[in-house]
Amino acid sequence: MAGERILVIDDEETILGLFQEYFTTLGYQVVTAQSAHDVLEGLVPGEFDSVLCDLVMPEMNGMDFLREFRARDGKTAVFIMTGHPSVESALEAVKNGAYDYISKPVNLEDVRIKVERAMRMRRVERSLKTVNGLLWALMISIPVWLVLGILLGIVWRRF
Repeated sequence: MAGERILVIDDEETILGLFQEYFTTLGYQVVTAQSAHDVLEGLVPGEFDSVLCDLVMPEMNGMDFLREFRARDGKTAVFIMTGHPSVESALEAVKNGAYDYISKPVNLEDVRIKVERAMRMRRVERSLKTVNGLLWALMISIPVWLVLGILLGIVWRRF
């Protein structure tokens, strides 16, 4: 949990403050923004472990943000939040790559569980990539060591 970063985008300062306080007390680094457009301008892929974004905002809505964010960062879990939930917007969010869809008013404990589940999955994916890389290195190095062993055996016999 230490060092994991959460980005919260919402045009309501009270929502930003609520998430900031809650997740900070849990040990997360929390960054808040009132503009999805501004976030995209300075986005570094992989900078955040989870993103919570409001659906209805001026300037750029959450669905447009999600599409643009996914084009730049396909790994980070993005949660779309809305005070006006509908089946259509939930389906569209998931279709566009949202990890989950959250209705407002939010239950902070439920949001925490969802965010932690997404982060746990990301940690597992990273671990599997590391193990996969080690297995490939081992598979490649075994024939090399066998050849070196055979050559060493031949050289050892001659002396």
